[in-house]
Amino acid sequence: MMSRRLQGAKKWKMRYHTGDELAGLVGNPFNSPTFGRSCASTLLRSRIHCSSTLSATSTETPSPTSVKKRVVSGVQPTGSIHLGNYFGAIKNWVALQNVYDTLFFIVDLHAITLPYDTQQLSKATRSTAAIYLACGVDPSKASVFVQSHVRAHVELMWLLSSTTPIGWLNKMIQFKEKSRKAGDEEVGIALLTYPVLMASDILLYQSDFVPVGEDQKQHLELTRDLAERVNNLYGGRKWKKLGGRGGVIVKVPEPLIPPAGARVMSLTDGLSKMSKSAPSDQSRINILDPKDLIANKIKRCKTDSFPGLEFDNSERPECNNLLSIYQLISGKTKEEVALECQNMNWGSFKPLLTDALIDHLHPIQVRYEEIMSDSGYLDEVLAQGARNASDIADTTLHNVYQAMGFLRRQ
Repeated sequence: MMSRRLQGAKKWKMRYHTGDELAGLVGNPFNSPTFGRSCASTLLRSRIHCSSTLSATSTETPSPTSVKKRVVSGVQPTGSIHLGNYFGAIKNWVALQNVYDTLFFIVDLHAITLPYDTQQLSKATRSTAAIYLACGVDPSKASVFVQSHVRAHVELMWLLSSTTPIGWLNKMIQFKEKSRKAGDEEVGIALLTYPVLMASDILLYQSDFVPVGEDQKQHLELTRDLAERVNNLYGGRKWKKLGGRGGVIVKVPEPLIPPAGARVMSLTDGLSKMSKSAPSDQSRINILDPKDLIANKIKRCKTDSFPGLEFDNSERPECNNLLSIYQLISGKTKEEVALECQNMNWGSFKPLLTDALIDHLHPIQVRYEEIMSDSGYLDEVLAQGARNASDIADTTLHNVYQAMGFLRRQ
């Protein structure tokens, strides 16, 4: 039963941090010129390490003598990693790793909430990890690991499940949408409870910030609700009497919203987000697409019959999306792209966009092939990342077990 203190508590207001806003705290990590600094041969020889020190609660700018704030994030290994994943998450990680204590993992446990190919799961997991590294995630700065390799994720999920009201989960929009599409007979209980696993992913590492897109805000709100609930039910004086330090068991994380313009839409529908689950591969540019396929997809992508090209016309969502992709790929400002392309037609713009995409993705694809060819290196990165993560996760898990009154293991 919920405590009186929690029932009567005034609902807190979520504070959303943006890349530009955090520039005032730690310098803008999203403008850090780190992408593409080194080739895979250098990366393969890099030393693997990552601090496992617990996060501080101070908002001061990180310095050599202060503890960095922590950021955690991950991507599912199902489907192909595409431009939306790259610009919405992975490319931002490359900048974040230079400012924060970062943990980036492949969320393979989340990949089994819907029917999947068992023979492809492990292959896709390795491929996703290699893409992280090829895109510039540096294992000497960030812990890179596989979610299922840190067993504390599942253990904490079970503990959190015991305090999660079923009504909270029934309100999850993604569960309603996916279960409606799949049908009740095809939907496992994991689809309902996976937001609790997501909360476990975050709370295990005493995370300060979590990069989230618009579609994940509700899940992070649930994570914050669970953190508050655990701290109220088991923290405070009760926790101190059991030997705990302070009254807080798990940190309440803050959302970190990617910079404006990082949302990439479908090539076949400018009003829908580019997605791995979309039935047509024609709707997305995958990171590993060969140049001929990229050219074909851009040639066939949906456009319109308006003269010239322009941003922000609500009647031209595809035009806005393709210009935005070109802006992201080229590194130019919105104003520069608008001026360059305002008098172009689709016949002249599509080859320009195609060449820019191929030029940008080619070095990533080369690094990916080199990393995948050295399985020992990739195994070492993932093993070391799991060890780093486990050092932090096991401490949190131990504290939650203790706070909830379990017999201490000798």
